[in-house]
Amino acid sequence: MKIGIDKIGFATSNLYVDMTELAEARNVDPNKYLIGIGQSKMAVIPPSQDVVTLAASAASKILTADDKDQVELVLFATESGVDNSKSAAAYLSELLGLKANIRAIELKQACYGATAGLQLAKGHIALNPQSKVLVIGADIARYGLNTPGEPTQGGGAVALLVTANPRILALEEDASYLTKDIMDFWRPLGHMEALVDGKYSSNVYLDFFQEVFSAYQSKTGLQLQDFAALLFHLPYTKMGLKALRLAIEGADDQIATHLSHEFEAARSYNRQVGNLYTGSLYLSLLSLLENSDSLRAGQRLGLFSYGSGAEGEFYSGILQPGFERMLCGHAAALKARTKVSVAEYEQLYKAGLTLAADIDFDWQNDASAYVLTGIKANQRQYLAK
Repeated sequence: MKIGIDKIGFATSNLYVDMTELAEARNVDPNKYLIGIGQSKMAVIPPSQDVVTLAASAASKILTADDKDQVELVLFATESGVDNSKSAAAYLSELLGLKANIRAIELKQACYGATAGLQLAKGHIALNPQSKVLVIGADIARYGLNTPGEPTQGGGAVALLVTANPRILALEEDASYLTKDIMDFWRPLGHMEALVDGKYSSNVYLDFFQEVFSAYQSKTGLQLQDFAALLFHLPYTKMGLKALRLAIEGADDQIATHLSHEFEAARSYNRQVGNLYTGSLYLSLLSLLENSDSLRAGQRLGLFSYGSGAEGEFYSGILQPGFERMLCGHAAALKARTKVSVAEYEQLYKAGLTLAADIDFDWQNDASAYVLTGIKANQRQYLAK
């Protein structure tokens, strides 16, 4: 029985800041952002949006009434959780109008969490072939204003519907994975912004990729030429390019050129959004599917998932016949977003760093169908318009 991704949905805010303008405001050569980290725009998340509303927007794009009736498990991966006890999945299930007799769980392991959710979903479907699992990767990346990590911020959500006989990507059985206790990135309790050892984290990312990719090849016997594309977790798109260069080093020129070409298609959306943490790898997958000019059913995609702290995994999937018909098309929505000035971005950023017990947000001007209207007595107030 085939198990894998049947549908993919993505959502971010309708606001962004231009990276050239941000670089100029920070007295930095714009090419440091545009080329050095590989970003052109960064999503700006207003206070009326959080991971729950972003996830609801992403999931609502793909779920039909029949899907909702068949979903038995919601796995919400995030490192931007809104409560230390209650899962974001519980809030999400209510907003989406899912039935009550389901399991709804939140997962956390930095940016790796959605991959953990995908693999857990695979096990659930194997035991319950008629059911469906909703996997969410949603985050808001914050490092602080005027910090080295600022240009690698962003935010959004990716929703994956996992089923038997999937119509987009059938997951293959083999995977290789690695976990080590490493302090390359962390966010202590009570902190709204992440702490990171940037250069160390980049080196760990590359080390993990080489180790799990090599282990996967040894386990399966598959070689570089067996992949139509390699996909990477993209905290910023240059990071994935560095990993790809390691993978294709010494490879046949035709293979290297092809994989490099596909990588450009795969990082198109991430360049325009920024870091989604748990959703970054799967936004890259969506970008590849919607922007590649050469993908065909039956081809194999390789995926590298990484979460600081640290955990990595390499696995693969086979594109299914007619996968193109399952895509929503997200390029137009990204293009239609509204640009905000650097000053407006800074104001919205600061407004989102609240731990207030009671506050009202300016949600009436938020174009999203799902909003956070405020906090009352430490209880978040969500609204489906």
